[in-house]
Amino acid sequence: MTERPFCQSCGMPMDVPGSEYGTERDGTRSRDYCSYCYRDGAFTTDWTMEEMIEFCVGPETAACPGLTPEAARERMRRVFPQLKRWRDG
Repeated sequence: MTERPFCQSCGMPMDVPGSEYGTERDGTRSRDYCSYCYRDGAFTTDWTMEEMIEFCVGPETAACPGLTPEAARERMRRVFPQLKRWRDG
C-alpha cells in the first residue's frame, strides 16, 4: 500500500481534487509542498509553525465536520512537528 502524499508544510492531502503541488525555482513540481505553501523554490510565507496551525484551523474544521477548532489545533500540534518543513528547522 502506498503512503498518501501530504504537503510537508501544512499537511494538506495532495491526492484530492483541487490540490496542486508547488514549484521549484526551475519550474519543476515540488515533491514535498503544495502550491499554497511553496512557489518558485521558496515558501510563500515566513510563518512559524504555530502561525501555520492557526491559519489551518479554519480549513481543517471545514473539511472535517464535527471537529472543533481546539481538537484541530491539538491534532496539528502532534502532526506538524513530523512534517519536513518543521522537522528540518
